[in-house]
Amino acid sequence: MQVAERWILARLRDRTFFSLVEANDAILELLSEFNDKPFQKRPGSRHSEYLDLDRPALRPLPRERYVFARWKLVRPHLDYHVTIDEHHYSVPHQLVGQQLEARASSSTIEVYHRGKRVASHARSYRKGGFTTVREHMPPAHQAHAGMTPERLTAWAASIGTHTKALIEGIIERRKQPYHAVRSCLGVLRLAKTYGEERLEAACHRAVKLGSYAFKSIEAILKNGLDQQPLQTEPPTPLPKTQHANLRGSSYYATTPNPSDDTKRQTRSETC
Repeated sequence: MQVAERWILARLRDRTFFSLVEANDAILELLSEFNDKPFQKRPGSRHSEYLDLDRPALRPLPRERYVFARWKLVRPHLDYHVTIDEHHYSVPHQLVGQQLEARASSSTIEVYHRGKRVASHARSYRKGGFTTVREHMPPAHQAHAGMTPERLTAWAASIGTHTKALIEGIIERRKQPYHAVRSCLGVLRLAKTYGEERLEAACHRAVKLGSYAFKSIEAILKNGLDQQPLQTEPPTPLPKTQHANLRGSSYYATTPNPSDDTKRQTRSETC
C-alpha cells in the first residue's frame, strides 16, 4: 500500500478532478501501469505473479451474501419452546430440558443440538407470541393442533353467550393456548351428553361463581345444579342506627329554619 500510495498518488497530486469517476479512471490507469512494472531484483511483475499464483487458487463468490447472526445458548421449556427476544419458537418435544444453540439472524431462527440443526423458523418480532411447528408437538397435542382459540370461541358462541364467556375465560387463564384446548374441548363435548341448553345453564352458573374449569362444569351437570335457579343475594341494607352525629336528609333541606337565623343573630350580637 505504501508503494502504491507513493507511486500513484504522488503522480496525481498536482492534478484537479471534478468528479469521483474521473479520479477513479486516472487511478485505474496508473494502477495497471504499476502492476505491469518489472521487479527490480527478480524476474516478473505483480501482474504476472497474480496470473501464476493467485488466479488459479481463486474460487467463485458464494451465491448468498453473508448474513450476520447472533448465537445463544437456550433450553426448551416444558412447552417445548425456546425464547429468543421475547418470542417463543418450538423445537422437537424430545429435547425439553436439554441445552441447545440458537442462531438468530434478521430473518431466521435456527436451533442446533450437538451441531445438528433441529429446528428452523422465520423470525418474528411479536413479543409474547408463539411460532410452532406441528411435527414438534407431542402426539396428544397434535390431535388438537387444528383447534385454535378462535375456532373454540366460535363453537362456544353457537351454543350460547355464557358458554362463550366460559371458554374465553379458560383461554385467558392459560399461559399457553395449547393447555386450554383440552379443557375447552372437554366442556364443549358435554353438549353431546347433556344437551346445549343444559350446558349453557351450567356455564352461566360457573361464570357467576368465577369457576373456569372443566371439572366444575361436569360437576354442575352431574348434580343437576344447572336446573336449579340461581340465588341472587339482595343488597345488604344500611344499619338503622340512631346517633346524635348522624344526620338525615332533612338536615340538608333547602328551606331555612327561622330558629337558626335567630341563633345566628344572637351569636353575632354577643360577639
